[in-house]
Amino acid sequence: MAGTDIDTTTKEFTPENAVIIPTAFERNETVRIEAFSDGVFAIAITLLVLGINVPKVRELGAGGSLGSMLIKQWPHYIAFVTSFITIFTKWVNHHRLFSFIKGTDHSFLYWNGLLLLLITFLPFPTALLAEYLLHPEARVAGAIFAGTYVAIAFAFKGLWHHASKNGRLLAPNVDDREIRQITMQYRYGPLLYLAVFALSFVSVGLSVGMCLCLAVFFAIKGWPTLRPVTLLFPLFPRKRKA
Repeated sequence: MAGTDIDTTTKEFTPENAVIIPTAFERNETVRIEAFSDGVFAIAITLLVLGINVPKVRELGAGGSLGSMLIKQWPHYIAFVTSFITIFTKWVNHHRLFSFIKGTDHSFLYWNGLLLLLITFLPFPTALLAEYLLHPEARVAGAIFAGTYVAIAFAFKGLWHHASKNGRLLAPNVDDREIRQITMQYRYGPLLYLAVFALSFVSVGLSVGMCLCLAVFFAIKGWPTLRPVTLLFPLFPRKRKA
C-alpha cells in the first residue's frame, strides 16, 4: 500500500553464521543419540534380573528350605553380576566416547545401532549361561555368552574407528593423548575377548571369570583418562588433522 514502509531488513548471511548453524545441529544430534542409547542401556541392564527366578512355594514341597532353593540358583547370580558389570562398563565407556565425539553422520548412526543391538541381546546369553552352567552342554552356552562379548567389543571398535579416523567426528580441541589411549584400548580389547571365547571351550567357569575381570579392567582404565596405569598402553603424541 502507498505510504506504508515495509521493513525488509534481513540479517546478513556471513561465513561465521554458516559455521554456527551446522555445529549446533550436530551437537543436538549427538545429544539425541546419547539419550536414546542411555535408554537402551537402562532397559538391557534391567532385563537381566528377569533371569533370576523366584522359587515357587510348590517347588519347596513339604519341609523344603527356601534358603537351599536360593543357594541352588548361584549360577544365575554369577551370570547376572557379570553381565550387569559388563553393561554398566559399556555404558560408562559409551559416555566417555561421547565426551569426545561432537558430530555424527549416517554411518555412525548404524554403528551405534549395531552396538545397541548387541547390548539388548546380552540378557539372552546371560540367562542361557545361568541355566546350563552345570549342564553337559555348558560349553555351548559359554561360547554363546563369550561370543556375544566379542561381538560387542568389535562393535565398540568399529564405532570408535569411524568417529576418530582423521578426527572426522571429534571435537577439534581434544587432547591427542586421550584419543591415542582410547584407540589402543579398542585395538586390544577385541583380541582379549577372542582369547576368552577360545577359553570357553576349555573351561566355562574360567571364561566367565575372565569376562568379569575384563569388564572391571576396562571400567578402571576407561574413566578418568590419562592415569599412571596407562603404562600398559603407552601414550605417544600423534597429530590429528584439523
